[in-house]
Amino acid sequence: MEHKGTLRLETERLILRRFESDDAEFMFKNWASDSEVTRFLTWPTHNDISVSKMVVEDWVKSYSDNKYYQWAIVLKDINEPVGSIAAVQVNDDLEMVVIGYCIGRKWWHQGITSEAMKAVTDFFFDEVGVNRVQSYHDPRNPNSGKVMLKCGLKYEGTLRGADRNNQGICDASYYGLLRSER
Repeated sequence: MEHKGTLRLETERLILRRFESDDAEFMFKNWASDSEVTRFLTWPTHNDISVSKMVVEDWVKSYSDNKYYQWAIVLKDINEPVGSIAAVQVNDDLEMVVIGYCIGRKWWHQGITSEAMKAVTDFFFDEVGVNRVQSYHDPRNPNSGKVMLKCGLKYEGTLRGADRNNQGICDASYYGLLRSER
């Protein structure tokens, strides 16, 4: 793998870019303060913008690491972040990344997350040279799995009681795509 860090990616409707300090306001307003958005995530709902500011500052500091991948999903129409997508795990031994994503409720069911996931998946295969892209979700959140399928990942199975999110201990449905399957 040839790590490149969080590079700017562009699709028809989206700009995927590094977070900037000023994005904390959008993060808080557009997704992090909504308990319905964070329901199946592993981090708690932000009850105050200071939490979003702290998180974004940590992300901005981490961009100096070329193995760090965290994008703001910016909708071109409104030119503000509406969600985030990241490699939540990078495994050099297996040449694998695990992708996680989150988008504000106002933008659900519009194909935005799938568009971002496809761009990031292509980036990891074509630019970084990964062998495997993986993602997983709580089966009580089936729309997340639909994003994975739409991007070409294959359902590989559900591990019972194998994860924890804001609902407590939960099952985890895994999806993966190998370079050779593209």
